[in-house]
Amino acid sequence: MQTNLQDIHPNAKIGKNVKISNFTTIYDDVEIGDNSWIGPYVTIFPGARIGKNCRIFPGAVISAIPQDLKFEGEKTITVIGDDNVIREYVTINRGTKASGETRIGNGNLIMAYVHIAHDCIVGNHCILANNTTLAGHIVMDDYAIMGGKTAILQFIHIGAHVITAGGSLVDKDIPPYVKAARYPISYAGINSIGLNRRGFSQESINTIQDIYRIVFQNGYAVSHAKEIVMEKYGNTPEGKSVIDFINNAKVGLMKGFKPSK
Repeated sequence: MQTNLQDIHPNAKIGKNVKISNFTTIYDDVEIGDNSWIGPYVTIFPGARIGKNCRIFPGAVISAIPQDLKFEGEKTITVIGDDNVIREYVTINRGTKASGETRIGNGNLIMAYVHIAHDCIVGNHCILANNTTLAGHIVMDDYAIMGGKTAILQFIHIGAHVITAGGSLVDKDIPPYVKAARYPISYAGINSIGLNRRGFSQESINTIQDIYRIVFQNGYAVSHAKEIVMEKYGNTPEGKSVIDFINNAKVGLMKGFKPSK
């Protein structure tokens, strides 16, 4: 049986008890944390900073240069936290001079064929189902779940605890706690099942439901809806979270609910 078929640069920093399978290539300027497993036929390019207890499956390509014509070869990095599962043929590009890094948090499940482009920030405990595609400069907050084949345009912000339907095209910001579906991407209710699983009280879930009736279902302009939410729920954690998201939305919110005819 052949052994030592990996191509590992001598300057790569490999932690304790890291298992690297055959036919994997690891370049210079790479760091891999303790107890991680790197499967066969994985390529890890310079600038990768991979945490502890990660599992990277065959065919994944980590920290390749950005697919961005403005990239001029600047030194940038890809930061991947602890306890991540990165499945087959995932591609994660490193940052550009815009931010200097692409960053993935802790405890994420990134399923097969997902692409995460340059300068994206993915939070903690997110699930990106198969073939999800993130264009550049996307921010995804904690506990977001993207259905299979979700495509997200650049500069979009996905709030915490969001879930999208499979096949969604996301071209507007999606605020926290909601379900998003249809085209154009629209409000489809709150993510009550996910919130319940994560320990939100029924009172908190009811408050979130009331807030989004105001924002998305009562026909108000966003500016007016925000004023009402601030008046009624501005002192609650849920209200503050939603108002803060709206205030910082750069490309506008997704559309409100419209019943099918």
